[in-house]
Parts: sequence; C-alpha cells; structure tokens
Amino acid sequence: MLLALVTVITLPHYWQGLEHPNIISRLMSSLGLERHAFERILYLAPIVWAGFLFGRRGAVVVSILALVAMLPRAIFISPFSRDALFESSAVFIVGNLVAMSFEWLRKERERRIQLSVLNRISGVASQSLDLSQVLTSSVTAVADAVKVDIALAFLLDEKASELVLAAHHGVSSGFVQSVGRLKLGEGLNGMVAETGEPLFVEDATLDPRVTKMAVREEGIRSELIVPLMSKGRVLGTLAVAMRGLRLFAEEDVELLTGTGNQIGVAVENARLYEQQRATTEQLRVSEERYRELFENAHDAIWIHDLDGNIVSANRAATKLSGYGLDEVIGMKAAKFLSVGSLALAREVRRKLLSGEAIDQPYEQGLVRKDGTTASLQMTTSLVLNEGRPVGFHHIVRDVTEEKRMRENLRFYLGQVTRAQEEERKRIARELHDETIQALVVLARQLDELASNSQRLSQEERVRLENLMQQTNNIMDGVRRLTQDLRPATLDRLGLLPALEWLAADVGRYSGLSVEVRVLGTERRLSAEAELLLFRIVQEALRNVWRHSQATQAEVMVEFEEGKTRVVVRDNGKGFDARSVGDLTRGGKLGLAGIQERARLLGGTVAVKSEPGKGTAVLVEAPV
Repeated sequence: MLLALVTVITLPHYWQGLEHPNIISRLMSSLGLERHAFERILYLAPIVWAGFLFGRRGAVVVSILALVAMLPRAIFISPFSRDALFESSAVFIVGNLVAMSFEWLRKERERRIQLSVLNRISGVASQSLDLSQVLTSSVTAVADAVKVDIALAFLLDEKASELVLAAHHGVSSGFVQSVGRLKLGEGLNGMVAETGEPLFVEDATLDPRVTKMAVREEGIRSELIVPLMSKGRVLGTLAVAMRGLRLFAEEDVELLTGTGNQIGVAVENARLYEQQRATTEQLRVSEERYRELFENAHDAIWIHDLDGNIVSANRAATKLSGYGLDEVIGMKAAKFLSVGSLALAREVRRKLLSGEAIDQPYEQGLVRKDGTTASLQMTTSLVLNEGRPVGFHHIVRDVTEEKRMRENLRFYLGQVTRAQEEERKRIARELHDETIQALVVLARQLDELASNSQRLSQEERVRLENLMQQTNNIMDGVRRLTQDLRPATLDRLGLLPALEWLAADVGRYSGLSVEVRVLGTERRLSAEAELLLFRIVQEALRNVWRHSQATQAEVMVEFEEGKTRVVVRDNGKGFDARSVGDLTRGGKLGLAGIQERARLLGGTVAVKSEPGKGTAVLVEAPV
C-alpha cells in the first residue's frame, strides 16, 4: 500500500497536462504553492505512515524512495531546479523528523506502559509479604499488561533442584497438576532456570524441548520465559504464552525481564519475611519456655546489673532470701551478703570481667531477711549485650542442710576414727601387757622344761623345742600386730620416726625398698594429725605392696608454712587414674580410706598414675 501510494503521487508529478480542480487550485494559491511543490509535500504522507508502522527504519526507506522519485524532475525538468531540490530535501528531512517523533512518542508510550506495569506489580508486592498472594497478583497483572492468554510463575526449590508451580493464570487444573513440579533443566522453564537467560519459542507444539504433553493439550503455542532474579540469583521463572502464534516484540521481552526482576525481589523479601517471622516465633516460644523454666526452677536465679541492682529474680530466689518479689527487684545484691561473702563476690566479679578462670560452682554465704544465714552453692556468669558485659547471672542452690549434714558426717567419721584408734590402742596395750607377757612366761617355762628334765627322750626333747619355737613365732606375730594397731613410736617420738619404722617394717616383710625423705623444717603436729597422716602412708604402702608390683617406693614429707604435704610414689605398673570413678563402688577401699582421712584433716587427695609409669598419691592438709 505504501508503494502504491508513492506511485499514485509520483505519476501525476511527472504528468504535465494535469489540471487541478478549482478547490485544490484555490488551496495552493492561498498557501502560495505551485502544483509540483504541493505534490512534493504529499510525499510526506507515505513517509510518516511508514514511520508510524515500521519505525525509523521504515521511514528512511520510504523517504529514500520518495527522494528518488522527486530528484529527476527537480534536476532535469523543473525550471526552478534550485527550489525543487530544496523542497525535495525538505520533504526528506521533515518526513524523517516527523517519523522519528512518532517513534519517540511510541517508545515513550511503551515506556510509560512498562512503568505502569512495574508500578502496578510493585504496588501488588508492597501490599503484602505473603508469598502466595504476591505471586498470584503478579501473574494476573502481567497477563493483563502484556495481553497474553496464560501467565505462569515457577519457584526454584534449591534443595530438591526442582521448579514448583507457585502461581498461574489462564490454565486448566489438569495442566497445573501435570506441570506442578519440573526438574532443573527439564522443559523450557527448567532450561531458563538453569541458564538464567530469557527464552522465546514461536510454536511450543513443534519444539522438541517441550517434555510435557500437557503443554500441547493446553494448546500453548508462542511462549516467552524469563528468569526471576534477585541479587544475581535465579529464584524461578516467569512465563507468558498465547494459544495462537505471536511474535513478542523486544519491548515485551524488556518489560517481562524487568517484571521478573521485580517479582524476584518481592519473592526474596517475602521469603526473608517468612524466615524472620519463623525466627521471631521460635524466639517467642523459646523465651516463653525460658521464662517458664526461670520462674519454676528449683534453684534460685537472679540477675543484677554492673552496679549491683537486681533486675530479675525467680520465685525460688524470693523464697531463699525471705524478701518478696517487689522488694527484691531493684535491691542491691550486696544487701544479701556478709562482709566475708561480699569480698568473695567482688573477687569473682573482678575475675569474670578480666577474663580469668574461676572454679565453679563455688560456696557463698547469704543473709536472709530474718537475719539468719544460708550456705549457697553458686554459679556466676556474665550477661553480655553485643559483646559488652552488662550484668551478672547467678544460679544458686541452698546447701545449708547438706553442709550441716556433711559437717555432722565429718564429725561422726572423726569420732568413729578416734574411737577406732582408741580401741586399737587399748587392744595393742592389752596384747602387749597381757598376751605377750603370757607368751614370754610360757616360752621360759618350756625352755626350763627342756633344759632341766633328764627323763625326756630325744624325740620328746625335739618336740618340746618345736613348741618353744612356735611360741616365739606367735609372740613375734603378736608384737607385729601390736605395732600395726598402734605403733608405740608414733606416740613417743612422733610422725617422722614412725614413718622410718614403717618403711623398714614394710621392706622387711614385703621386699620393697622404701625411702623416707623430708623437705622443709621438721616440726611436730597434733596427735590427731600425725595419726591420720601415718595411717594414710600406711594404707598407701600397703596398696603398693599388694597391687603395684613395684620394687621401690618413696615417702616424701614436705613441711610448708601453714600446711603439710605427703607424697607416696612407686615405680610399679600403674593404672588409668581417669577410670577410677567412685572409689567405694569401684572397690578402691584403700584409696577411699585415704580420701576420708584427708577430709578429716580438711585436706585434699590427688592420685596420679598411668599404665607402666607408676603411681603417686599426693595428700595436702592445712596442718
């Protein structure tokens, strides 16, 4: 039609005999135009029309045809060649300018449509952070804006490497069920999700990459698919399709790509919102559980700031202190503490703030509202906010009764031990004063009988000598038993001579080489302390003899200011000290006895041993 219009204008342009109707003549006269100038102006019509239909390129092509049609007359025929060339050039330039203006206006209109669509989708996305609602509203808006029959939105499930149909417009339920899940790389949408590049298919019914029969059954032909992108990541795909053939323009691709990016951002925001909401709900549930545990905990718990003001406490804390909850909140924690307890609390505070390690739990004292005191087992930790300490968290257990019971038990054990030692002392004295004396008399009588009787046969004399030897052996055994029960050296000379005698005695009957070493300034201890330390060494050496298979042992006594340390070390087979556990239940009665005696002294026991490296028992007591 454009070529026909150019031809219709060109033929009369070269026909000299044409007479214009009066109305046209009057119009040209009123405009000051002659006939051929008016005809040149008519060439603007096909140029502008071509620009409107095909854009700038179409206008250039038609304007060149019009220029070719006008130039022969302007150069060779027109009596006013200069004017004709000027008019022809003006038509070429003006026609292209008008066509370019039309194209600019069209692009501006398309740009505004794109902005309108993006604004609409942005508005839809901003109205709600519900992912399903955002996607459903977005595909409907895209279908209306691009004027398509079908719009689909798939989301990528990264864990399963699958695309999930999240929203759709214009398709049947059977199609939705068939293409509800696609493997990454499967079908057209799977390819776009894998490559991240837009894809146009002119006729999906003929494309071998289409893997689902439902696409053909649904009658989908022309299809345009773009990725849903956010921060460089593919989150899914957005597909628009027609049931007929359609060549999507470049502007449609740009519009759909921009829309895909906008939906991608909305999807990302919706997911972040869902995660934040889930995290918030978890925090709420966790806080409720913590609050319930905090309130109903059997142990007392309170929190105070760096200035010592209590900011939170549970019911057990109020029961322990005797104050009501309204009284405790805001109270200074120092009000609970005595002078000695306050000094310990300040030391714990200093160590925690400086990052030093402290032994926990530790014992602390508390002054109740009624003035009575309680013994506490306390664990203290820092409360941090963005890495900065803002307070202290205390978990406290009332061990007043337990401590009293332990003290009573220790007192009872002490009394039992003293009673045992007194009984041993009594038995040793009776054995020495009565049994041994009786055995001495009996031995002498047997000796006199063997020496003075002349009527005894040789056989009877031998038997009598054997009886006398057995009596002497029994007497030596009783003496050894007496020493074990209560060595007289300990009472008369003290701990160190008693240990020297013990070392020699153990070496005599066991074959062990036992050495006694003394470090520090020698001094006498209380009778009870010396007895307990002697029994500890005695039990340790008995364990060495019975279990260690050692050949040498060493007893080291070290006197320090305010305390005494005793170490019994051997070169035996050793054992795994970490596997000892409960001494009594594990059958380690000797070690259990050592531990109990050390506790009576207010001291500690440490056992160091490894298989093949011997054993060392270390006792330290404040005596």
